Amino acid sequence: MFIDINCDMGESFGQYEIGNDTSILPYITSSNIACGFHGGDPFHIEKTIKQAINYGVQIGAHPSYPDLNGFGRRYMQIDQSELKAIIKYQIAAIKGLVESLGSTLKYVKPHGALYNQAAKSETESRVIISALREMDEKLFLMGLAGSLTEKVCKEENIKFIAEAFADRKYESNGTLMSRAKKGSVIFDPTTAAAQVLSIVLDKCVVTDDGAKIPIHAQSICIHGDNPAAVDILKKIDSEFIKHNIQKRSFAI
Repeated sequence: MFIDINCDMGESFGQYEIGNDTSILPYITSSNIACGFHGGDPFHIEKTIKQAINYGVQIGAHPSYPDLNGFGRRYMQIDQSELKAIIKYQIAAIKGLVESLGSTLKYVKPHGALYNQAAKSETESRVIISALREMDEKLFLMGLAGSLTEKVCKEENIKFIAEAFADRKYESNGTLMSRAKKGSVIFDPTTAAAQVLSIVLDKCVVTDDGAKIPIHAQSICIHGDNPAAVDILKKIDSEFIKHNIQKRSFAI
């Protein structure tokens, strides 16, 4: 049994250090690299790309709304043509840096509010798909498992990677619990690892209200800005060994 493990990375900028990329990279198979609009700057982005290449971790672009102050977690109402240009600009930045270092960009995963909006909005999903297609039709699109984004990708014949989360709690409708709610982020490694095992082995997740809902995921995300990320990844590794689960990137 195989599963991809991804992490949001390259989000430090200037004097602000976000996440622990160097310690996280040995435990993941895919890296979602910030594009500068919610986090990251050219130096930190390129540094993270170089590290990912050294560890053999595949690289994806992680575009967001232009919301550096809100870390990309605030919804922004933007004209479709403008939003497409914003997304293309971010993909192009990561794609160019990756290729300049002799590697290949494999996928795109929207960040934060853009990701969540696309999961429930056909408009945002189609804008993202259009931007991806115009940049490189070979790119995969990663999004929330069971979401509207997945449905639209199937309609548009775009390679979709269904994603679930190790460190976020779920609502009964399959969406992620709002970060505004207490307990929406999981910090306990044992709890996070148990959720991952449920997703991988049982194809289901227990929601905040105790219900079990089906979920079919090809990749599991851990957030790089979660202070417990490394401990969670270590716990996941130990549980994977017990259950004979192997980590493997989806685009090898």
